[in-house]
Amino acid sequence: MDTDGAPVELDVEEPKVPEDEPPSDGGGGGIAEKTPEELIAKAIAPVKREFLRPPPIRPCSNSNETNDAASGTKSAPSSSLLKEKKSKRQLKRERLQEKKSALHLCPEVARSGDASSCRYNEKCRFSHDVEAFKAQKPDDLEGVCPFMSAEVPCPYGLACRFSGTHKDGFSADLNGRKENPEMNGLKKDVQHLLWKNKMRFPKADAQLKLLGLMGKINSKSKTSSDKEEGEKATSNGSSVNDKNGSDVVACDSNNQTDDNPQLPKEEDYAAPTFASDELSRPMKKVKSCADEDYCPEELDNGHIVLEKDLEKSCSQTESGTTTECISTETDGSLKSHPREKKLIDFREKLYLAPLTTVGNLPFRRVCKVLGADVTCGEMAMCTNLLQGQASEWALLRRHSSEDLFGVQICGAYPDTVTRTVELIDQECTVDFIDINMGCPIDIVVNKGAGSALLMKPMRMKSIVQATSTTVDRPITIKVRTAYFEGKNRIDSLIEDIGQWGANAVTIHGRSRQQRYSKLADWEYIYQCARKAPNALQVLGNGDVFSYLDWNKHKFDCPELSTCMVARGALVKPWIFTEIKEQRHWDISSGERLSILKDYARFGLEHWGSDAKGVETTRHFLLEWLSYTCRYIPVGLLDVIPQRMNWRPPSYFGRDDLETLMASDSASDWIKISEMLLGKVPDGFTFAPKHKSNSYDRAENG
Repeated sequence: MDTDGAPVELDVEEPKVPEDEPPSDGGGGGIAEKTPEELIAKAIAPVKREFLRPPPIRPCSNSNETNDAASGTKSAPSSSLLKEKKSKRQLKRERLQEKKSALHLCPEVARSGDASSCRYNEKCRFSHDVEAFKAQKPDDLEGVCPFMSAEVPCPYGLACRFSGTHKDGFSADLNGRKENPEMNGLKKDVQHLLWKNKMRFPKADAQLKLLGLMGKINSKSKTSSDKEEGEKATSNGSSVNDKNGSDVVACDSNNQTDDNPQLPKEEDYAAPTFASDELSRPMKKVKSCADEDYCPEELDNGHIVLEKDLEKSCSQTESGTTTECISTETDGSLKSHPREKKLIDFREKLYLAPLTTVGNLPFRRVCKVLGADVTCGEMAMCTNLLQGQASEWALLRRHSSEDLFGVQICGAYPDTVTRTVELIDQECTVDFIDINMGCPIDIVVNKGAGSALLMKPMRMKSIVQATSTTVDRPITIKVRTAYFEGKNRIDSLIEDIGQWGANAVTIHGRSRQQRYSKLADWEYIYQCARKAPNALQVLGNGDVFSYLDWNKHKFDCPELSTCMVARGALVKPWIFTEIKEQRHWDISSGERLSILKDYARFGLEHWGSDAKGVETTRHFLLEWLSYTCRYIPVGLLDVIPQRMNWRPPSYFGRDDLETLMASDSASDWIKISEMLLGKVPDGFTFAPKHKSNSYDRAENG
């Protein structure tokens, strides 16, 4: 999920100027004259002197342009080479014009190669002109179609950028295709239910009512004012489609919008309150099936109940009494105790942390090949999942190679999170569900989710209790030490978290206010692990960058179940191999390129081998390269292992490819992508969403 601010647009054809770099951090004489101990004291990587080089000289004109773009100010052009800036409206107009001028071939025709194969014929909104499409299609890329290497028919046919390697020129027969190795896709009928607000959550609503976290479900008993208010809100936090088909999010009265954010106050920290009316929000009256043209039948053997089924179960009997809407499963005596559930043993397992943007399915496949045991999907917002947004549901997808897989969700209210958990339990194949209570990103915190929950322990309790009693899958949570730096509080909650029903808790050793500055406080993580009850597994997170870090944390605190690896895996995903083999891997540039090739192949299988899929794969590859450039080969360091907070100076690699991989310039990252995915389109630009060069701050949840 994209939760960061808008990235600064950079012209990748022009090298950028690292104005935030201090002069002493560059290569050359300033660093070469210092000892490794002096460099480490200043958080500069001690690269061997023979590999140091002066920092690259970059034009000043681009520096002004970059700084102006970052700061939002304008300055007079200092060079004739400075490109004319275009407004967002003009750029959007140009993109729409390019989209109209491009010829989009019908997928059915592309697969079969026959213009008459489309069942819509003239009514199809795509082109059926095969010859015209071939005339405008760019040349095929080098290499073999990723689907051919997997011995399955290519679903993109003529549109594939590797169509020349297809056996018969195109792949018409998809009936013989093997089962899709990816799962957890969003079904169309379920999406329609979410769009139309027809989805019912009997288990979640029953538990919420049992815990006193929700008002009456029956909308008929509402007053006229409640009905008017209910029309503005949705029962599952979903959006309302306007006439133009765009999504209009129904804002809750308790939710803080971006226009008027309200951050937690420090005085609220000591005495949090939890009011029932804060969580029980008005429900939208669902129209009956008689008023709707679309009325799907009951799904999943009764797991999803429509409004008509709810009315039947709540209908009056002959004696005039009303039956209860809660099933017998909600009886506390019949519900299994959280400790009786099937739990996951995280001990000694290598856990790849959920990472926004870069922690996608292809990246997780790479980490699985390199030794990761547990993987988790990117953080998904509960409200977006309940709205049926396909882009958010894509974050829940799982590959068959991920044998121990969980999803991470983030929400602000018990009702929203609990309904999302029930929905995921019904529609997805996951081993555990992780609830994020530590995300520091402003747009998440301002809405009361993520780290904001650290200010409201009673709401944390309600979320964990409601979710753990709704589904049988293990519920885990991820937290930070506190909201404000110097006011740690997880140690006072750790004993209660296990009683609430959580299977495990991951503690990131930084506060929300601290973000990613300074080093993680592992001593505090140890303190929490020692205070935790035996039934609650405690996982540590923060700055694990080598097998020595892993060994130290496990030796210093045997009570820790395992350590979660986050940014360390982004910089060097082979850290899992290093931990398992207990060695520092002096990986060569060729071996690193092979890993990137695997990522490109996995990306084409996931996002598609057509033109759109290739560029999507390129975009996420470039996002990843903005982290991998921070890696310094073992053979170039005077002191090993490399630390997370070390800033790499400018240096030469042992070959040209290694030097190219060490560059922090987006233009060099694009050169690497062109080695794997062909030349970029004309006018291509890229700016990393996460500022990986900012060592004191990074936007990863």
